[in-house]
Amino acid sequence: MKPSKSPLSGKSIPSPFALAVLLTFLTFFLALILTGGEKSAGERIVAVLGYWQKGFWELLKFAMQMMLMLVLGSMIALTRPFSRLTGLILPLAKDNATAAFWVSLITILTAYINWGLALIFGALLAKKMWEYSQKAGFRLNYPLTGAAAYSGLMVWHGGFSGSAPLKVAESGHFLEARTGVIPITDTILSTSNILLFFAVIIIIPAVFYLMGRQRDFDSGFEVTATRAEEDDMSSGKSAGLDGSRVFILITALFMSTAVIAGFIFGDITLNINTINLILFVAALFLYPDLRSFSSAASASVSSTTGIMLQFPLYAGIMGMMKYSGLSDVFTQFFIDISTTETFPLFTMISAGIVNFFVPSGGGQWAVQGPVIVEAAQNLGVPVSKAVMALAYGDQLTNMIQPFWALPLLAITGLKAGDILKYSFRIMIAGLILFAVFLLI
Repeated sequence: MKPSKSPLSGKSIPSPFALAVLLTFLTFFLALILTGGEKSAGERIVAVLGYWQKGFWELLKFAMQMMLMLVLGSMIALTRPFSRLTGLILPLAKDNATAAFWVSLITILTAYINWGLALIFGALLAKKMWEYSQKAGFRLNYPLTGAAAYSGLMVWHGGFSGSAPLKVAESGHFLEARTGVIPITDTILSTSNILLFFAVIIIIPAVFYLMGRQRDFDSGFEVTATRAEEDDMSSGKSAGLDGSRVFILITALFMSTAVIAGFIFGDITLNINTINLILFVAALFLYPDLRSFSSAASASVSSTTGIMLQFPLYAGIMGMMKYSGLSDVFTQFFIDISTTETFPLFTMISAGIVNFFVPSGGGQWAVQGPVIVEAAQNLGVPVSKAVMALAYGDQLTNMIQPFWALPLLAITGLKAGDILKYSFRIMIAGLILFAVFLLI
């Protein structure tokens, strides 16, 4: 791909990895300045470095859950049924504005089901939309389309793969003694969140449509095929069990039976592990044999490289914020200025700030959850509403925190700066929308 002409791309915007390093240094110095009490400067330095090292390895389990979700979502997006679906969507675009509208709408709808699926499918759809525009003969603002494909990450935490709502729905979650198990009927499937969902799918695509009408075209892009698109992921002729359609179906049926039995007769609830298991079963059904299934997995894993390397850095940042008490400083500031009515709004704002340092929904809940729950109970605010306020804040600032955009950028060939000026505008629209629903 040729260099983008976007004024926000290139050297003006640090790479996602560089941003993670900068945030590490910033968190370190903030922890030294704002925490530590009566300790000497040397003692504080040693302590904060210890917090960083302690946190560095704390999210390995969660990192694996997130990477598996991303890989499985990517694998499903590469199947022929999704390819056919893409073929049905592309002709709906008649110009730049309608292209941005449909990519945003489809990505947001998919994100409510699964964020990993939305991220990969949205990226592939954006890339296919660029190719389609060349054939259909209309000019396309590719960075705007890329931002539309990323818009699902601003709504995912209120959907069925949202980390915080799913975590508190698990039996044995770390705050169960204080809150009990909070079912998703009180969070994801609450009346307020469902109404917000309908507002989002109307307003956000409409904003993209209006931005597309501005005729602000970025040119100079040459889209090339990715490894995942060059390989035929849906066919294979290997002999033996690896090439057997019957064997992969038996495997899928066994696993799906276990899932269904767990829901009916066991104590399985809809949480991160359950979502991953359902995605695993769906991927098995969608591939003809284990050879193509494994090939798709190999291609999809490459999109998680940036996440794999950066997750420990953000875990270290989380460690410094959590064990030094820095996250409590941020959160407590907003709590101190809150009333019962404004607490959800300020919780969302504080979560949006913390998301810069801990861009992980589950990790952020681990950091902020205890303080937010205690404050909500003291103020008489339903804990379920506080959970969703944190979820909205976490997802909101994804639009200017490029951590989760890494797979999309790898697939589309765009840079973080290419999509930032558009995703920033969407963040402002989302801020107004979420704030209204939290205050009513």
